[in-house]
Amino acid sequence: MEAFNKLLKQINLDVRQNKRFILGIDGLSRSGKTTLTNMLLSMLYESEIEGTAFHLDDHIVERSKRYNTGCEEWHEYYYLQWDIEWLRKTLFENLIHSEEIEMPYYDNEKDQYNDKTLNLADKEIIIVEGIFLQREEWKSYLDYTVFIDCLRDVRFGRENSQTQENIEKFRNRYWKAEDFYMEKLRPEEKANLVISYFELLKESAGDGQ
Repeated sequence: MEAFNKLLKQINLDVRQNKRFILGIDGLSRSGKTTLTNMLLSMLYESEIEGTAFHLDDHIVERSKRYNTGCEEWHEYYYLQWDIEWLRKTLFENLIHSEEIEMPYYDNEKDQYNDKTLNLADKEIIIVEGIFLQREEWKSYLDYTVFIDCLRDVRFGRENSQTQENIEKFRNRYWKAEDFYMEKLRPEEKANLVISYFELLKESAGDGQ
């Protein structure tokens, strides 16, 4: 896959320059961000390049701060699902030079956090993966950004059947927020590289060579 090979060349170029490379994986819900992240981590490991990843969904706020707030549902999802400014200061500002970082990881079942300290001293590549990643508060901290392009019908089809039954939640909460992001920030245009979900599937299946 030409796009995937372009990404690997960019990673190798930055590693040779002896700088820590902050790679952003952006895309809407269920577009394949975690799939691409895991593929890259595996390839880095095989190449003996030290890398790690942060998944923004591990750092959302507790339910009381993002549901029944009095705001519209899409607003809660886009603006309140994460503490945007806190993540900028605690995560993004520390990615380039910090040797370790302490982050609270959200436990969805318990609606509480478990603190973890990660050692970044030897990390050459740090991947940050998540929806709405190219919002203005975060984008400048990323050296290179990939956007995964995937149609809404395909993404919705990847949800389990029970989740699909609550389509009104998707219409009022998720899809309106996604439309706002796509129209306001135009992440496909601003990303350094756009990868199709179907190209990603071929590559992950070993057919993209």
